[in-house]
Amino acid sequence: MTPAELAPSDPARHPDRGAAPTGAGIEDVPTQPEHAPQNGTPSTEQPGPLLASGTAADVFALDDATVLRRYRSGRDAGPEAELLRHVVAHGFPAPAVLGVDGADLVLERLHGPTLLQALAAEEVSLSDGAAILADLHARLHAVPAPDGWADHVDVPWPRVPGGPTVVHLDLHPGNVILSDTRGPTLVDWSNARTGTAELDVALTALILAEVVVDAGGIYSQAARALLASFLGATDVDPTSAVADAAGVRSLDPSLVPGERDLVPEAAVLVGQLIEIARHPR
Repeated sequence: MTPAELAPSDPARHPDRGAAPTGAGIEDVPTQPEHAPQNGTPSTEQPGPLLASGTAADVFALDDATVLRRYRSGRDAGPEAELLRHVVAHGFPAPAVLGVDGADLVLERLHGPTLLQALAAEEVSLSDGAAILADLHARLHAVPAPDGWADHVDVPWPRVPGGPTVVHLDLHPGNVILSDTRGPTLVDWSNARTGTAELDVALTALILAEVVVDAGGIYSQAARALLASFLGATDVDPTSAVADAAGVRSLDPSLVPGERDLVPEAAVLVGQLIEIARHPR
């Protein structure tokens, strides 16, 4: 998530950033933005109005109740659909999977602003926003890793060791929809896999910290308050995973120029704020 993504003007984009020495346990992998299609070239026919376009996928409206998420590279959406069905079956707030075919994933359509938009419009306070993020982490990490689920072996990033729970690895305000009917609901599961709660929480903290340390960023002060509140609200101590989180971020294929340079400072800030949150004076 770039600093611009804390602005209401462009909440749909999700280019992350990162740059720091790869943490222990994070596998060094190529960072090219696309990879060779594994399931043939996806259809170029537009199935409906374009709702959002991210680094790797486009989201189209099929009707008022459904959307189609299509990977432009031809990536197999099957493992993602399997993991989504697993978390939904465990009661976690995520869009229902209605169908999957190669690179196409048909999902329940959610109506409502993103948490990012609501924070920018001051419809949700920073403390309440932090509580929403912490609650989603807690609920997700209560979902056990599914038996026999394999990581997306055809996707070069992020490749991390498995773990006992389901992790999202991109849980930030732009990926939370404040659904009119379901409340806060987590979307964009392209990075999700099995892992540890500590890494998942550390990545959220690092994403927010990158906005804080962006020199001249108009949302820096608000992001710092949100980050501090989030670290105080979560029951997970991510200290041991900050280096790994920085390593994951450094491999992000969607980095834009200059963003890598922010991650080391952001990682230091996360460490400092964790210490304050865990040992308040």
